[in-house]
Amino acid sequence: MARDTHKTRLLQYLKDYGSITSLDAIRNLGNTRLSATVFALKNEGHTITSEDEKVPTRWLKKDGTPKYTTITKYVFGDFQVYRR
Repeated sequence: MARDTHKTRLLQYLKDYGSITSLDAIRNLGNTRLSATVFALKNEGHTITSEDEKVPTRWLKKDGTPKYTTITKYVFGDFQVYRR
């Protein structure tokens, strides 16, 4: 039986959902160092790419339109699953 580690949990999550963000990792996996775990998995030969995604924040500009920020989403292999 394999040990339950950040790497094993992240691999299973990516296989199940296709992608993950830092907030997903904190909430669902208890992993506050997602980029370090992704780095380790990449060094082991796993194909994980990163994409920047523009998302709205909870704050508004003076004209009432939402402010946006960019987050990094890690994608496993050649497929991607969006969850909202």
